[in-house]
Amino acid sequence: MNDPPHRERIGHKQSRAACSNVSTASVKRKNACPQPYRPEGFRGHVLSSQSEWPVTAEVRTAYGAVRGTHEDGLAVFRGIPFARPPVGPLRFAAPEPPDAWDGTRPATAFGPAPPQSSALTPGVPQLSGDDWLTCNVWTPDPGAGGLPVMVWIYGGAYLIGHSSDPGYDGAVLSREGGVIVVTFNYRVAMEGFGQIEGAPANRGLLDQVAALTWVRDNIAAFGGDPDNVTVFGESAGAGSIAALLAMPRASGLFRRAIAQSVPGTFFSPALADDISGVIAAKAGVRPVRQALAEIPPARLMESVDAVAATMARHPQWGPVAHTPTPFSPVVDGDVLPRTPWAALAAGSARDIPLITGHNRDEYRLFVAMSGLLGKITDEQAATALHTFAPDPAAYRDAYPSATAETLYEVVHSDWLFRMPTLHLAEAQATGGGRVHLYELTWSANSLGACHALDVPLVWGNLTGGLADLLINDRPAAAQLSARIRPTWTSFATSGTPNWPAYDPSQRLTQIFDTSPTIAPYPEEASRELWTNHTFTA
Repeated sequence: MNDPPHRERIGHKQSRAACSNVSTASVKRKNACPQPYRPEGFRGHVLSSQSEWPVTAEVRTAYGAVRGTHEDGLAVFRGIPFARPPVGPLRFAAPEPPDAWDGTRPATAFGPAPPQSSALTPGVPQLSGDDWLTCNVWTPDPGAGGLPVMVWIYGGAYLIGHSSDPGYDGAVLSREGGVIVVTFNYRVAMEGFGQIEGAPANRGLLDQVAALTWVRDNIAAFGGDPDNVTVFGESAGAGSIAALLAMPRASGLFRRAIAQSVPGTFFSPALADDISGVIAAKAGVRPVRQALAEIPPARLMESVDAVAATMARHPQWGPVAHTPTPFSPVVDGDVLPRTPWAALAAGSARDIPLITGHNRDEYRLFVAMSGLLGKITDEQAATALHTFAPDPAAYRDAYPSATAETLYEVVHSDWLFRMPTLHLAEAQATGGGRVHLYELTWSANSLGACHALDVPLVWGNLTGGLADLLINDRPAAAQLSARIRPTWTSFATSGTPNWPAYDPSQRLTQIFDTSPTIAPYPEEASRELWTNHTFTA
């Protein structure tokens, strides 16, 4: 199935025409047109052997030249700024375009991660500097032109995350799929999602728009097609993509989307105000920009960590008080006018083909992380049903033989990821858009098909970090990954995965397991329980 007609980016066609008479030597300033740099003898095609590549790769962006490296047949650029550092007068502000530079900027090392909890992410590189808003590019050939582009948005509960995570190394996807892979940092926690008086809401989402704008304006210099960009992301990254599909500011910046395990938490301004007020009070100030800007990011993060660890003490926050994060996108009426489910049902993304799906045992990862695996009591299961289920008694009837632990896991999985994802698919179909639904059911170890298992399978990075925690059978993981990766890159290339579009009358779903199959949506009991539920802010 081909893509629907795509909305033309305002001014983009004209800007490309204007670029045709600009020499590469003149491209140094912000308003100039980016061009690939081709070393002597480089003809702009995929070279026949790795030995033909020079050691370094150079590209001229709209802001200046960058020099990356050639690695195993790819040109790789790291730490390219897509916005000015959001510090000093720009702290808690919307992102601004980067300053241009003279000469050639090294692009061989990742930029520093945005401020986040070192307790939650002990592996975050502690790099010096405040240039958090940077991106990274893996390209098969900067001189090729017209390559599909995949832009990753990381997860992390809107609380943690960084593009230098080794699990997000784009080499396998880029090399095997013939696509350009882009990753980038965006502000998280209070810096990116705190509701602060005098500051724009959803700064983390605005960072994502800024990164996608940079891709639109510069990716041709790396061999990419700015009209063939696919965003993909998991967990909070998938929630971000759901938000982008509903945001007027993001219109025209990408052509397709893949949202893996969409969370159902979007905040009202009142809820976001209350949570940010508690965090600011913990830091000894009011939640206003001027006061918070005086607090160093690391110290402010200590206040965030303290509140995140005691969410359950705030029952006024509703079900959110039972989650590990005090942040989510805010439906503020401006940056994000309405929830993704409402926006997609009204047709906001009808011209953007979408893949979305979830893992069968989403919440088991969090049960294990909290030390409760095998220890859930009947009382804990009853509390979870009362907190999250549309109808607790109906849940017990729908799962009559379920243990307390199974009920606890299922209702958490349904509320937080499975049903928000399913409802997003149904909203896209209702709004006239094309959507393809999947469920990952392959059990990698005792955690089953838990949250985040899809990440190493999609990237093909099956050792180290998250993969070591989630995967025991690496040969089986490699086989499944080899099925999933071409599906994602094929969709990014042509808009066509290898299974039918989701139709609410048939609910055909791609089941990713040892032997992938296509079947009606497998979580029918939960689907019926949540049919009349509306995910609101």
